[in-house]
Amino acid sequence: MFPPRRARAPCERHARSEEERHVSQYIGRLGRRSASAPARLRLHRKPRRVAMLSVHTSPLHQPGTGDAGGMNVYIVELAQRLAAINVEVEIFTRATAAALPPTVELAPGVLVRHIDAGPYEGLNKEDLPAQLCAFTHGVMQAWAGHRPGHYDLVHSHYWLSGHVGWLAAQRWGVPLVHAMHTMAKVKNANLADGDTPEPAARVIGETQIVSAADRLIANTTEEADELVRHYAAEADKVAVVHPGVNLSRFSPADGRAAARARLGLPQDALIPLFAGRIQPLKAPDVLLRAVAVLLDERPDLRSRILVPVVGGPSGSGLAKPEGLQKLAARLGIADVVRFRPPVGQEQLVDWFRAASVLVMPSYSESFGLVAIEAQAAGTPVLAASVGGLPVAVRDGHTGFLVQGHDPAAYARVLGHFADDPQLAPRLGAQAARHAQSFGWDTAAAATADVYTAAMQAHRRRVRSQHG
Repeated sequence: MFPPRRARAPCERHARSEEERHVSQYIGRLGRRSASAPARLRLHRKPRRVAMLSVHTSPLHQPGTGDAGGMNVYIVELAQRLAAINVEVEIFTRATAAALPPTVELAPGVLVRHIDAGPYEGLNKEDLPAQLCAFTHGVMQAWAGHRPGHYDLVHSHYWLSGHVGWLAAQRWGVPLVHAMHTMAKVKNANLADGDTPEPAARVIGETQIVSAADRLIANTTEEADELVRHYAAEADKVAVVHPGVNLSRFSPADGRAAARARLGLPQDALIPLFAGRIQPLKAPDVLLRAVAVLLDERPDLRSRILVPVVGGPSGSGLAKPEGLQKLAARLGIADVVRFRPPVGQEQLVDWFRAASVLVMPSYSESFGLVAIEAQAAGTPVLAASVGGLPVAVRDGHTGFLVQGHDPAAYARVLGHFADDPQLAPRLGAQAARHAQSFGWDTAAAATADVYTAAMQAHRRRVRSQHG
């Protein structure tokens, strides 16, 4: 049965072309085949196998550029830790190259499935809603090769995946767990100057998914409150699960001096680091402006400050891919700024260790994984007091939180690091201890508990519907 007319999924609302009508009919036939699936739900404590959906970005992509970021890290780490507690995970993502194999084993118990949906290259995230029918078709084809009941639960990430997950969960007679990661209404309320607002279609889509999901996973209590306040989510359907950090990879290890030596950085420099996607939302420009303010006030620091920017253009930042370099030149600080492309996590941890402080002046962050990663590596964080960052950073203990985005406020804090050489190591030691409570094993166990609650709620609803 299709969702109610008042809130149909995109694949139904836009099934106008011959191809899309074929997809709709195909899904309908599969739906009839699985009509009795709810009655066969197993009464086990947690699912044996989860279909995890990540439509717009692959867990195999390099974080820090394009649309790959913290969500990619989240999915990879969560899937691996779920598999370690005997919950198999199959991750469905859109194929972005013809040469990609249909499936890739990411780790034992974790399979990545590449789904053909639209052109391999040249599609922006904003173009993907039109490809959701084709993506859903591919997901259903993969499912059709298995016995009914192959997947016990669907876990979708980001709103595009949520619409596919909504339909898949309904067809398979299983619960839907959804993680928003970011929300249009929250982003639009905290836009950087000149940034592009999220479209109304996304707001509508998110509202529909919130209503359809059996459980919603929020990164923080604040995000849970935003789901209730902005999207009328039922409070008892929202579970808070803090993301984690790979504590075996992100650690202080041999310290700042050794990391600087490996990266060819000066040992005595003040190094405020930006690491992430270069886009207005992440506000790397605020760091550059803060450094310009600091050097205007204290020109003596120019000889001992270095500002690495590690990452690539993303999202609306692609409109001006060289905008940050040009800003550095206009501000007269191009000589102290070093732009570096995105790096793998093994090298990223060295950048964190080498830095005096990680700077995150973001306008919106659902959590801010890099803040926990940097702290786990023994580096304090200077961040905007937005989203989940007040949870990730203990103000005054593991770093500093700034209200707003005034470059002068960030410059004042950077000045403290310049004046007190012991501030970074002192806060960094506390940061490393703080990060120990954010391991992925804890996050995976909590997520498995959410799955169990979703399955129990789904069974109760099925029983009530069948008298």
